[in-house]
Amino acid sequence: MIGHGLRRMVSDLKGVMAVETAIVAPVIVLMALGTFEVGRIVSRQQELQSAASEAEGIVLAAAAGSGTSSDTMKSVIRDSLGLADNEVTLQQRFRCNLSSQLTADASTCDTDQPIYQYVLLDVTDTYTPIWTRFGVGKALNYRVERTIQVQ
Repeated sequence: MIGHGLRRMVSDLKGVMAVETAIVAPVIVLMALGTFEVGRIVSRQQELQSAASEAEGIVLAAAAGSGTSSDTMKSVIRDSLGLADNEVTLQQRFRCNLSSQLTADASTCDTDQPIYQYVLLDVTDTYTPIWTRFGVGKALNYRVERTIQVQ
């Protein structure tokens, strides 16, 4: 009698599709969400890299005599990426003759040696993927740095 009832239960296929869907659907949803978030992460990194390249062109144009101030350049970069003021920095640096070190003060260089001028661009951003709400992972910090020789 027990064997007959067990056989009947195993051979009954009613509701199998609902059970399979209940098991598989959350996995598929998580995979889709993960794919979407990874795409956004990669896209933001690419946006920051592109902005740094554009900023490099702006810095070089300003150095060639366009008269663009560093505040204006910083504002353009910040606004085009939707970043806060503290997430974009431009710093002037100098290299004395053949030294491998950059310095913030050109007066530390000997006057009879060539002094090369640089601009250091630093762009930072933070992205918090949706999965962090569920205790998985943490926010991602981006940082794109460029050293641009202008003279």
